[in-house]
Amino acid sequence: MGFLGGMAEELEARQKHLALSLLKTPQSIKSTKHLRSIHVILLRTSLHRSSFAVGNFITSCANFGLMNYAVQLFDEMPQPNSFVWNTIIRGFQQTHQPRHTLDLFHRMRTTEPVVVPDCFTYPFVIRACTELKEHLRGKCIHGLLFKAGLELDTFIGTSLIEFYGGFGDTISSRRVFDELPVKDKVAWTVMLSSCVNLQAARKLFDRMPGKDLVVWNIMIFQYIKAGDVQNAHDLFALAPIKDLLMYNTVLGGYARHGEVETMLSFFNGMPTKDLVSWNTIIGGLVRDKRVKEAMDHFHHMLSENICPNEITLVSLLSACAQVGALDTGRWLHSYIDRNNRGSSVVVGTALVDMYSKCGDLESANCVFDKLQDKDVVAWNAMIMGFSMNGQSRTTLKLFKRMKNESVVPNEITILGVLCACVHAGFVSEGRELFHSMVKDLGLAPRVEHYGCMVDLLGRAGLLDEAYELIQGMPMEPHIGVWGALLGACKLHKKVELAEIAIKHLNELEHEDGGYLTMMSNIYANAGRWDDVAKTREVMREKRVDKLRGCSSIEVNGEIHEFGAEDKAHPRLNEIREMIDEILSRLRVAGHVASRNEVFFDVEDEEKDKALLYHSEKMAVAFGLIVTAKGTVIRVVKNLRICGDCHAVMKLVSKSFEREIVIRDRSRFHHFKNGCCSCGDYW
Repeated sequence: MGFLGGMAEELEARQKHLALSLLKTPQSIKSTKHLRSIHVILLRTSLHRSSFAVGNFITSCANFGLMNYAVQLFDEMPQPNSFVWNTIIRGFQQTHQPRHTLDLFHRMRTTEPVVVPDCFTYPFVIRACTELKEHLRGKCIHGLLFKAGLELDTFIGTSLIEFYGGFGDTISSRRVFDELPVKDKVAWTVMLSSCVNLQAARKLFDRMPGKDLVVWNIMIFQYIKAGDVQNAHDLFALAPIKDLLMYNTVLGGYARHGEVETMLSFFNGMPTKDLVSWNTIIGGLVRDKRVKEAMDHFHHMLSENICPNEITLVSLLSACAQVGALDTGRWLHSYIDRNNRGSSVVVGTALVDMYSKCGDLESANCVFDKLQDKDVVAWNAMIMGFSMNGQSRTTLKLFKRMKNESVVPNEITILGVLCACVHAGFVSEGRELFHSMVKDLGLAPRVEHYGCMVDLLGRAGLLDEAYELIQGMPMEPHIGVWGALLGACKLHKKVELAEIAIKHLNELEHEDGGYLTMMSNIYANAGRWDDVAKTREVMREKRVDKLRGCSSIEVNGEIHEFGAEDKAHPRLNEIREMIDEILSRLRVAGHVASRNEVFFDVEDEEKDKALLYHSEKMAVAFGLIVTAKGTVIRVVKNLRICGDCHAVMKLVSKSFEREIVIRDRSRFHHFKNGCCSCGDYW
């Protein structure tokens, strides 16, 4: 028995030594299975009562995110000391469970035997208050520090600076900072990050001793965040050492604030570039609608062996969606498929959005059906796609299918379905959906939902109901709401109600004179010429004019833009010849120009000329010249298509045997064989 007992003691000693050695170096514990084996040793050898062993075991649990497991061992200790308490408090804070951190802090101070928190306890407790946005509790803990005589500790002081800075309380942050007898680099850096006033931040920056790269980057970012790109660049020029992060911060500033030419120049001068750099330059070009240049940079990026990520692909697909660049979007889709990047629901949703906004619903629906684990954003993209392309019945069916598949609709979903009701005049369906938002889905209608309902009711001739809805809105109606009512008044010749709408639109002081132009035409159609003259005078006084129409068409990956009566295009003479050809065919078909969209005081001949050279007509004429017979002509316009252009496109589609797809400000019109997908209800 003595021999066996000796062996058992030796084995236990070896196990203790092994467990303690492993716990001293947590990185040597490779798996949770390994961790559980150590737990068994602690229990066998009574090390589960050792503060050193338990404290280090808790640290290892935190590394694996197993704090609930750590608590089991902690609760078995009869009298954990401050080291163990601090370790478990730190573990919960490091695993982002601040509520447990504060609960344990309370237990530490109230459970017998009471353990007094020390300078290693408070930093994690203060950070928990920061994370939970518990301002009052954090201030109370600050008060406890004074009682404990720990308020001047550098580590605790740094946590307090960060805490007050998180609430924008720069005065308290600065007071804590100034009272610290010893300020290390971290305290200086946190104080600088907490400054909301640029001048105060710069003064602190200039005073700071031994500024490192982190500090320079923080100060430059402060300028960028405030929109002061020039001072950011000036400080960048002064930096003794510049890293890639600093270059990317300044580059991002130029991109965010639309300084595209400066951004391109800065990018070209960068000594090294990473994926963030390329994504920034591509994103900046996309925001400026320079799709071809964005794609050129994408190809250059690939040639540099930089692999794109979701941000790159979504940014480029968004660009294609903005300008209707279907050919470029299709190439991107093929690239995504070739490189196995289409499995992401984010990229898949961007593809659905791109195809929908380019008018290719078949491709959008194909991508959508293949998507795995579709979230509400993906469903919204497809619903919006069908809605804006005039497939209202299909939109309602998809909405029903979405609910059947237990995907909970949100405000964007409802907006998409309401738009579909507007486009088709589905008044009863729209009413039912609008009222069900609150009743069935618990969603509060936004101003955009009210705008849709006003549009829906107004177009259907229910103007009194539309106005009553506006009067009962719980928020102030915006331009879109009053604009929808004004448009309905024009359609149904309701002058008095139009005057109420235009009064509110004028009070909102928008810069677009389109609504005043509409009001002028409403008066003209009613024969109220004095009021027409007064409206035109208001426009002159306000120096507002109707937003100029602009249309774009993609040909061979290049975007061509046209304004009304555009005289800048290099193939202008050919375009004019094609417009003359269109005009001759229109005459044969008996078309008479609809002059309602042109000011009353312009001669009929000038009205006809202005109508003939609307931007979408020029874009379609160009498309007829440069694309092969049978090719679909796709045009994107910044304004609502006018009645004359709509009538002309129907005749052109039949006469030239071409399908024409026009995306205006609110929806798509698919013209084919003399008919439009909107059924002339738009």
